[in-house]
Amino acid sequence: MNTERLEQLKAFRTDRPDDPFFSYAIALEYVKYGKDPEAKNEFEQLLSNFPSYVPTYYHFGQLLERVKNEELARNIYQQGMKVAEEAGDLHTLGEIRGAFEMLDL
Repeated sequence: MNTERLEQLKAFRTDRPDDPFFSYAIALEYVKYGKDPEAKNEFEQLLSNFPSYVPTYYHFGQLLERVKNEELARNIYQQGMKVAEEAGDLHTLGEIRGAFEMLDL
């Protein structure tokens, strides 16, 4: 695990606490290295602090699917579709919708 990169991201988040990107990047860094509990915690905090940050929903849903929590993944995808639609983010809306539909196949 690249702890130097993780520490850099955490420092950036400390310097810019109102920017959701750094929490998002930290969560993805944990995902990349298989640190699922840490990633889940970061995604939960991100949704709590920045519920309109659209990219969170797709990647959090993917993590939940991988750890076999399909019901929560389904809920996250549904929330994400609503947030993406409200934000006018049609690209991410399509990605989330696709992931949601694949869950039921």
